[in-house]
Amino acid sequence: KRCFLPNEKQNLGKTILLFLERKPTVIVHSGHACNVEEERYSERVYTIREGETLELTCLVTGHPRPQIRWTKTAGSVSDRFQDSSVFNETLNIAKIHRHQGGRYYCKAENGLGSPAIKSIRVDVYYLDEPLVTVHQSIGEAKEQFYYERTVFLRCIANSNPPIRYSWYRGRDVLSQGSDKGVEIYEPFFTQGETKILKLKNLRPKDYANYSCIASVRNVCGLADRRVVFRLTNKTAPASIKLLVEDPIVVNPGQTVSLVCISTGGEPAPSLNWTLSSGSLPQKSLMKDGTLTLPSIASEDAGVYSCVASNNVGNPAKKSTTIIVRALKKGRFWITPDPYHNDDNIQIGREVKISCQVEATPPEELQFSWLKNGRALRSSERMVITQTDPDISPGTTNLDIIDLKFTDFGTYTCVASLRGGGIPEISIDVNISSTTVPPNLTVPRGKSPMAVREGETVELECLVSGKPKPIILWSRADKEAPMPDGSMQMESYDGVLRIVNVSREMSGSYRCQTSQYNGFNVKPREAVIELIVRYPPAVEPVWQEVRQGLGRPVVMNCRVLRAHPSRVLRYEWRLSSRLLHAGTFDSRDDTDYTIRSLAREGYGEYTCDIINEVGPGRCTFLVTGKAYPPEFYYDTYNPLWQNRPRVYGYKLQWTQMNPSAVDRIMAYRLGIRQTGQQRWWEQEIPVEGNIQKGDFEEDPVCMFTQDKKDDFDWTRHSAATRDTKYTPNTGPSGDRSGSKQGFYMYIETSRPRKEGDTARLLSPTFSVAPKNPYSISSPPAYCFSFYYHMYGKHIGTLNAFVKQKGQSTSDAGPVWSLSGNQGDRWRQAKISIHPTASFQVMFEGIRGPGIEGDIAIDDVTLEEGECPDPPSNRMYRACISMVTRP
Repeated sequence: KRCFLPNEKQNLGKTILLFLERKPTVIVHSGHACNVEEERYSERVYTIREGETLELTCLVTGHPRPQIRWTKTAGSVSDRFQDSSVFNETLNIAKIHRHQGGRYYCKAENGLGSPAIKSIRVDVYYLDEPLVTVHQSIGEAKEQFYYERTVFLRCIANSNPPIRYSWYRGRDVLSQGSDKGVEIYEPFFTQGETKILKLKNLRPKDYANYSCIASVRNVCGLADRRVVFRLTNKTAPASIKLLVEDPIVVNPGQTVSLVCISTGGEPAPSLNWTLSSGSLPQKSLMKDGTLTLPSIASEDAGVYSCVASNNVGNPAKKSTTIIVRALKKGRFWITPDPYHNDDNIQIGREVKISCQVEATPPEELQFSWLKNGRALRSSERMVITQTDPDISPGTTNLDIIDLKFTDFGTYTCVASLRGGGIPEISIDVNISSTTVPPNLTVPRGKSPMAVREGETVELECLVSGKPKPIILWSRADKEAPMPDGSMQMESYDGVLRIVNVSREMSGSYRCQTSQYNGFNVKPREAVIELIVRYPPAVEPVWQEVRQGLGRPVVMNCRVLRAHPSRVLRYEWRLSSRLLHAGTFDSRDDTDYTIRSLAREGYGEYTCDIINEVGPGRCTFLVTGKAYPPEFYYDTYNPLWQNRPRVYGYKLQWTQMNPSAVDRIMAYRLGIRQTGQQRWWEQEIPVEGNIQKGDFEEDPVCMFTQDKKDDFDWTRHSAATRDTKYTPNTGPSGDRSGSKQGFYMYIETSRPRKEGDTARLLSPTFSVAPKNPYSISSPPAYCFSFYYHMYGKHIGTLNAFVKQKGQSTSDAGPVWSLSGNQGDRWRQAKISIHPTASFQVMFEGIRGPGIEGDIAIDDVTLEEGECPDPPSNRMYRACISMVTRP
């Protein structure tokens, strides 16, 4: 309920509606809706056909201008938008899909109070093509199982809303009880999705064409869908045969053809190939049941299945596995004598060399060992073993017992696949007096490393030892990914290079030796500290300040974070002119004050807060301009009045902080007729300071309590009103039905007595005569309001028009009503003809008991005589004026 009155005394011919408070969100619909209906008076249900365009518009009010956000939850899947939330008044989804149905929320926030949220449920209607499948009872399955057997025809379709199924044999409708040999039913677990036609002990007439018709009764224009199945004495399920081996072992680059043939089935089955790990390779070709895979690669390996379906019985399926031979990821490690607490290789002790590769298929893997290029055979001192594939697949070990000086040399592990065709993998491992375990150190001056944000940094760990192992880098201070997004990065030279370093990358980094390509000993590790220096982060980054001339302006710039955290100095400037500079002590913010704003003080003020890295800047735009007025998004369309070429408009606008600047003197309204270039302008003067008011916020719509009455009117909402003592009186919501909305009412509980009065006075309005030199023809105004008078002790509600110079006793009521009027809001309309400035006054008189609460809401005053009796149309503004072009 918006209210009115920019100032106490105003010209009704030029009424200005200025609304400064936040208002609830309203959702309207457009697009291609089949139907929009209210559900339980609280939520709209929007029905739309799949493939059409969904368009929802969120109409909001409030100041500052609210930020609007659309989100979605629930529906057929609990998902959000593909592009997350939509920050726009209008949500548009082209070619809507069924999974996009659900509840959509519009949330409006402007930093004042709680956000306004409204929801609408979107119901997407669709009807897919039905599918008929044929089955026989399991216990009777034989080769010719459709002759004198029981058969089930199952009709299945996906839809929203639920389907109504119809079965036909030829042109004859089949229904339950119409034929003793026919039963029609729905399985309990698929109700609404499946309809089964049971043919008991097939008869000759049962061999026919059967039609299943799926219908949603043409809602949203969805036409019925029909599917036909021909049942004969030759109807049989599909059967297939694969003309390939299982498994199929091939080398990379070969072309593989998988042949699948149909060996039975009526109707003729369709053949398709699938891959267990996902979709078929893009390069694959399929024709008449044959799948061809040209130039096969390792990633094409997997289980391929041929599936034959003719909707009779279960689909036939046969599979084969394709194995692509490969060798990859060769690596080694050296294990010193495990019986001595020493990581070094020493003469007279044992040393083991391990070699590992990944082989496909693993059973074809074979190893051989060389020493200095010559074949090496297993002996008492040189023991060659192959690890159990279940424990460590693809691994071979060479144990050198009682190491001697003559055992020093280069040992080569060669991995190959039996049958050849795949390149071998050779791994060289040097065993000598210089073969020593690894050691990690951080170079002097390399930790901590301090860099500026945005620079490139190299973290370095020096690794010694022979052979040199791979270095693994990870975060040491927290479970966080590395700069490339992985949890661990590899380095062969011990250097981690980070490009465009950010402040989030500050922290500890661990470098650690890998077991592979090195010694199988306890990992060596070191930690490097990375410090990212960045200039101060400040607030506000940008702020607009509007203030009247001669008033003070205080600007504040505050440090949020910085590294180094010690801030050196600050500088305030107007454009390029230095205004003030200084250093920080214990504070983390700085102020600049303009004691009396002058026009030359308008401009862009900056505050640079500086540390060793650079400045962080606050910017303030100081002006004396008023904030621009904004029309409400739900400003009414033109309302046609029953007079030729006369239209009424309700122009409603709002403005942020009008009192922040010098007083607004006038608004200028521009009017241009469609198709014309000329503009007409009308100036709307404003007298006095703009004020705000509403039954939703104090003060109550600029009304005041009469000081000469017995008690006061009370502002209340149904959500907060206590009905403990008077449950059978007063409204259950405001005039619109909202329990959160406010209204005015008189509380008639004790200590009130019968005959006590409460009066509510409007501001004073000045009359705008059509002839400024004469008031002989006073203008007419339509004064209307809603009232609620429910309870067995209801007294009287009076409405007065009190003109200038009149006392309350002199002004007789222009409207009066007494007694119980029922538990509902009703509208009153009165045409008034004031000849001088006037006030509107409501008087509530207490009845004989406590069940006598009287309430009013939505007070309006419009130029012109009142029209016909009030309709059910909701009046959204307290005052609006009609302008005539």
